[in-house]
Parts: sequence; C-alpha cells; structure tokens
Amino acid sequence: MRSLTNLIELGLGICCALLLAGLTGLTVVDVVGRYWFNAPVRGAFEITQLMLGALVFTALPLTTSRKEHVEVDMIYGMVPPVMQSLMKGVAWSVSTVTLLILSWRLAAHAERLMEDGAVTNALDIPLAPLAWIAAVSALLSAGYTFVFFKKAFRRGF
Repeated sequence: MRSLTNLIELGLGICCALLLAGLTGLTVVDVVGRYWFNAPVRGAFEITQLMLGALVFTALPLTTSRKEHVEVDMIYGMVPPVMQSLMKGVAWSVSTVTLLILSWRLAAHAERLMEDGAVTNALDIPLAPLAWIAAVSALLSAGYTFVFFKKAFRRGF
C-alpha cells in the first residue's frame, strides 16, 4: 500500500512540475511573441486557465498528504494536548466530508460537461477532463484526511 501511495505522489509531483514548466514556457513564448513579433500565442489565456486549474487540483493531494495546508491556530497553542488532538480530529473529519462532497459535485459537473460537449471558446478544448482531474484529486485528498482522522481516532485523540 505504501509503495502505491509513493507511486501516486511521484506521478502527481511530476504532473505538477510539467504543468509549472508548461505555464512558464507558454508565458515566455506568449510575451516574447506579443511584444517582439506582434504575434501572441493564439488561445494562451485559455490554455493558461486550464493548466492553472489542473495545477491547483493536482497539487491538492500532495499538499494534503504532507499536511501543508494553511492553518490558523489562534487558540491551538493555548489548549491542553488532549484538546489539540480533538481539534485535529474534528478538523480532519470536517475536511474529509467537505472533500468528499466536493469530489461528488465535481464528478457530477464533469459528467454534465461531457454530455453537453462543453469546450473552451477559442480553441475548442474539452472541459470535462479538467473536471474529472479535479474530482479525482479531491477524492484522493479526502482519502488522506480520512487516514489522518483514523490514526487520531485510534490514539484516542
């Protein structure tokens, strides 16, 4: 199971790196083409939007697995360790439910996009694959938060 998790995280990391490199390259080529040759990349704005959306959702499970989400802990340090564990458990359970609902709704939206044949305006790029990526990423993230919750629950908070 651990090797599968490592393989998934490696794949997601490679996807994130490729998306970042692609975004950087596209921006450079578009800016150089626009200002030096008066020939911007056709559809660069659409491609950038899609790549950025894919990057955010591809990075979501990685951020979740490493517990690197932004946290606001105004009272966390002032409560006893038992309460801190309980707070973590509640946060992870709420995160799990929220991510499961998000995944479910994204999958339903992806299905509608597929049925409608929704595409981008300029380049006719199908939108459903991005919605499926988002749904699967939210589901993976929910799996991580569930594992964290389960471990906290076993320790008795």
